[in-house]
Amino acid sequence: MKLSDFDYQLPKELIAQFPPAERHSSRMMLVYREKGEIVDSSFIHLPSFLRPGDLLVVNNTQVIPARLFAQHSKRGRRIEILLARQLQDSCWEALIKGSRYVRKGDTLLIQGDELKATVLEEKDEGKRVLQFQHKGDFLTLINNIGKVPLPPYIKREEIKSLDRQRYQTLFASQPGSVAAPTGGLHFSPQIIDKLKKADIKLVEITLHIGPGTFRPIRTEQVEQHNMEEEYYQISQSSAKKIAAAQAEGRRIVAVGTSTVRALESWAMKGIEEPSHLNGWTDLFIYPVFHFRLLRGLLTNFHLPKSTLLLLVAAFAGMDLILKAYQRAVEEGYRFYSYGDCMLIF
Repeated sequence: MKLSDFDYQLPKELIAQFPPAERHSSRMMLVYREKGEIVDSSFIHLPSFLRPGDLLVVNNTQVIPARLFAQHSKRGRRIEILLARQLQDSCWEALIKGSRYVRKGDTLLIQGDELKATVLEEKDEGKRVLQFQHKGDFLTLINNIGKVPLPPYIKREEIKSLDRQRYQTLFASQPGSVAAPTGGLHFSPQIIDKLKKADIKLVEITLHIGPGTFRPIRTEQVEQHNMEEEYYQISQSSAKKIAAAQAEGRRIVAVGTSTVRALESWAMKGIEEPSHLNGWTDLFIYPVFHFRLLRGLLTNFHLPKSTLLLLVAAFAGMDLILKAYQRAVEEGYRFYSYGDCMLIF
């Protein structure tokens, strides 16, 4: 399968640079797979397109302020660090800008004696394994001095204080992501209340999104691409609710592509086994993929030739998705993280 088949033209002015005034004020496109039908609507009407008993599965990962700035202890250079994934308590894999100056054994000074890091290992593509030495709680320090790692297509010099709130879903409770599960950004307390009143269930799972979510596919043959591993966890309570919905024939609707990858990774291992409720996944979903749990998907509009677009195409069908994206461009939908959304059944 060729990567070029998943390309489309997007005017730069349609890339959302700021969140909407209210979380639930985004537009929403409905895509019906069996009918091949596309309908324009608004996210605030979401409950009316769901059925009583439908199970919405959301990702409760929390974005950490993962961009740090350090000074090289020997060279005096300013070094930018992007935390990628936690390996152990104070040990992280990180992406380093200017990595050729950062070698094994080097010390990076971040916040005086309060926070510094030693390079334990050099990896490819600018990655380093860092052991942090810190006074006090590590995440508290990061929250105080780190910056929100907004996606590279948001072209702003200044990261607004608003981003700390709005580049975070209302479900965020498990720190560990460097990117938001953007399908969940649209949910407001008002919408959640409407869903509950309509007997539409919500359940939370976790997948910590790493920088690999923005990593471009560099092979023309899609099948040759390798996904970076990300950690997922599903509580026993959530697992029981998801398994019950499947057994009863109720629709399981994933909010966001990260939720899909966690659900389907778990399903491939076997949802009956308690030992399969957490682990690392490098699942790459592209056409044609057999979905075991997914019956519906709420997701934002994704970059051309991205792994996220391929996942959505695997669920909805490539021709229908490209048709929907063309319509979104023509109708002026807002794209990417802070943009509008699509509901697929």
